[in-house]
Amino acid sequence: MYVIAQHKVIDPETAFPRGQALIDGTGAPDGTRVLQFYPHTGGTAVTCLWETRSVPDVQDYVDTVLGDSAVTTCYEVDGQRAFADRPLGLNPAPAPVAG
Repeated sequence: MYVIAQHKVIDPETAFPRGQALIDGTGAPDGTRVLQFYPHTGGTAVTCLWETRSVPDVQDYVDTVLGDSAVTTCYEVDGQRAFADRPLGLNPAPAPVAG
């Protein structure tokens, strides 16, 4: 399944270094990985697309890693209505961390 995580960043100086573990997949639940990362230019919000087995897997993982540096809302993507295309000018995803 696909899950969106919307982060309201409370403390960018803490959240972004912690968030690198999310990007790298460090300690992620089995079958859970971030596919897309869209930070606000001002650093106050981030939206991410995840591939996972369940919404709680993403919610618990993100909350544990980011702690009180962000408030996150996760929800399942409606695959029947969703669409996607890789916008020009965005970087490709980093290589996954070998485990």
